[in-house]
Amino acid sequence: MKSAKETIKTTCNELGLTQKELAKTMGIAENTISQWARGVTSLPIWAMKMFELLIIQKRFNIMREFFNDKIKS
Repeated sequence: MKSAKETIKTTCNELGLTQKELAKTMGIAENTISQWARGVTSLPIWAMKMFELLIIQKRFNIMREFFNDKIKS
């Protein structure tokens, strides 16, 4: 199992984002990402799942609007 630091680094590399940009994309504070990466706080399961979804979204070029439309239906 990867460490939080490795998971965040892999996610940022896959998405082509900085930690600051990843935080903005997720709607959380940049400091939160930094704390996870440094091991100050544990990386929650919901964040790992969100990383996975963001990577899938990029790999398959799925627009957020698609998800929003499905949720509204």
